[in-house]
Amino acid sequence: MSVQQYLREWTEQPVRNVLAGMVGTFALIPEVIAFSYAAGVAPEVGLFASFVISIAIAITGGRPGMISGAAGSVALVAADLVHGHGLQYLLLATLLAGAFQVLFGLLRLQNMMRFVSREVETGFVNALAILIFSAQIPQMLHVTWHTYALIAVGLAIVYLLPRLSTAIPSPLICILVLTGLSYAFPMPIHVVADLGALPTGLPSLTLPHIPLTWDTFQIVLPYAFAMAMVGLLESLMTAAVVDELTDTHSNKRMECTGLGISNIFVGLFGGMAGCGMIGQTVGNLRYGGRGRLSTFTAGAFLLLLLVAMHRFVAQVPVAALVAIMIMVSVSTFSWSSLRDVVRHPKLASTVMLVTVAVVVLTHDLAAGVACGVLLNGLFFSFQVMKLVQVSTQDTADGTTRTYTVHGQLFFASSSVLTDAIDFHDKATNVVIDLADAHLWDISAADTLEKTATRLEERGKTVSIVHADARAAKLLAALGHPNLLA
Repeated sequence: MSVQQYLREWTEQPVRNVLAGMVGTFALIPEVIAFSYAAGVAPEVGLFASFVISIAIAITGGRPGMISGAAGSVALVAADLVHGHGLQYLLLATLLAGAFQVLFGLLRLQNMMRFVSREVETGFVNALAILIFSAQIPQMLHVTWHTYALIAVGLAIVYLLPRLSTAIPSPLICILVLTGLSYAFPMPIHVVADLGALPTGLPSLTLPHIPLTWDTFQIVLPYAFAMAMVGLLESLMTAAVVDELTDTHSNKRMECTGLGISNIFVGLFGGMAGCGMIGQTVGNLRYGGRGRLSTFTAGAFLLLLLVAMHRFVAQVPVAALVAIMIMVSVSTFSWSSLRDVVRHPKLASTVMLVTVAVVVLTHDLAAGVACGVLLNGLFFSFQVMKLVQVSTQDTADGTTRTYTVHGQLFFASSSVLTDAIDFHDKATNVVIDLADAHLWDISAADTLEKTATRLEERGKTVSIVHADARAAKLLAALGHPNLLA
């Protein structure tokens, strides 16, 4: 990335990016507090983490306009560590997770994202939209009619105000209007202060107060590695979604290392590891936050609200935040995918639906994506396997039979060749022609070698012709370079 491009990502449309970042801040607060409780830590741990990671990733990340914070997927991984060993172990795990992510970036492991298909991405987005909406349901249960009225007013402001003017993001107006109404007409409603105690001071530099022994690292390392993988997966998935929505390209390697550096800072300031948050990111994009300044503002404004405007934030009606998050969930969901379920091939639709189902049932985005990728890989292997064909041709005297292989031979398809061979025919010479075939792995080479051996045991002369360099290399690795004619 050139210096000019990096500076342009900071300076384009500053007013719009600042306002969009402020919307992202309000969208962060309720989710981060909820995720903090899910991880078993105080709200300030998640809120301070979101402040630090937003500031750091704005500087070091590779995807402008993406909001990062203390996300639910990482919180679920961290919960067992906190419940079993306490906050200090979580801080060490956060530092190590950041180090792992920097290492992954340096090793270019972000290229693994190429194995995530379009249907898995769609399932990921839809499942996240469902989780965002379902997270608002507890705030709408066992409440008075005043809450429903405020949510309705909030949704009306969010959706109708942009038809009149887009100078100021409508969610900000929603928060101000609903907070003003609750002040002017006191009513029995929940406010942000009811979600949990908010911090009133600044985060301070700290180190984990635990013995740095081998036993400690044995406990922490598995959690740190899992947090690093889950965080990277969600961040890179979010970056891919932003790339598509904005028709731009991001630096995925820089995002990996940037996230790692950010999480190291998070650990040093007493927070838990975080990653990209797609719901908040979609809200940021919706209101024009395309640059690094919007990400920076989301973090800086969060700290300002927590410290300088603590009392105001505490009195913001939860109904306002619910209205905003409902809008985010509706915007996040890919509504066209409902039509595509019928129009697309059944296997592709199945992958998308399984991804959604696993994420919704487990509340684990990484598990859903992993299942989707695995299922997609199985379906792809099955489709490629069906393309393998073997044709036969005999000489006039019947002494030589040629098997011509067409297609890609790998672990799932190599058995097609074996099934096509007649080991009891009368031909004394067998030719296996690989001119129109490719061997891709050691399993295919092993199948080819065993097939040739079985034929030779029956007194036949076997020749493998027109094999490419890869086939020769794989057969040589098995110790049978002389099989090729």
